[in-house]
Amino acid sequence: MEIVTKGQEKGTESKTVILPYASDKEYYIEDLGSVATKPLYAFLKRFFDILFALVFLLLLALPMLVIAVIIKLSSKGTVLYYQARLGLNGKPINIIKFRTMYQDAEADGLRWSMGDDDPRITPVGRILRKTHLDELPQMWCILVGDMSVVGPRPERPEYYDQFEQYIHGFRERLKVKPGLTGLAQVRGGYFLKPEEKILYDVEYIKTRSAGLDLRIVFETVKVVFCCEGVK
Repeated sequence: MEIVTKGQEKGTESKTVILPYASDKEYYIEDLGSVATKPLYAFLKRFFDILFALVFLLLLALPMLVIAVIIKLSSKGTVLYYQARLGLNGKPINIIKFRTMYQDAEADGLRWSMGDDDPRITPVGRILRKTHLDELPQMWCILVGDMSVVGPRPERPEYYDQFEQYIHGFRERLKVKPGLTGLAQVRGGYFLKPEEKILYDVEYIKTRSAGLDLRIVFETVKVVFCCEGVK
């Protein structure tokens, strides 16, 4: 799969910078057209999503309660963090995470996380992020059908607006349901630039299958135990 780039001077108009990414190139993503529904695959995928989410919610109910208590006792604010993202076909959804930053961390506007060096992250939050335990509440998002276990990671609407300024066709990734983990996370890692991540997302959309989903799940387990970033 190739991506076409074309150098272009950036305009001088004032813009709100909310991301650390910038490029002097324009990226053009192929138009995937109408994505095949694959009825059998869709049924198996949804069945797996429901089973996966139910099992994890039941098995981890007590650990999640303990995490909630620790968050509540360690810093002021809510236990859970709700954030607007875009789901299938651009439908607005809310993802749920355990709060890992201090309350009102975005009072001054949206900011891309600076990783471990981000001063907004609480001490407990650093542990939750390192172990990926902050992601556990998203099992509910999977259970209700807003997300899948495997798919492109959902992004915030504001980020889509920013990325589309130089990655034309970035919204192609909205043609399938977003996931808790995806091909970009297990093959590329946390520090992929958006123009790199979209290539994995497009590859997944074009080749998605039950077998590929299972491989991504197994690879995600390896990534989690190695404490690498899956965000």
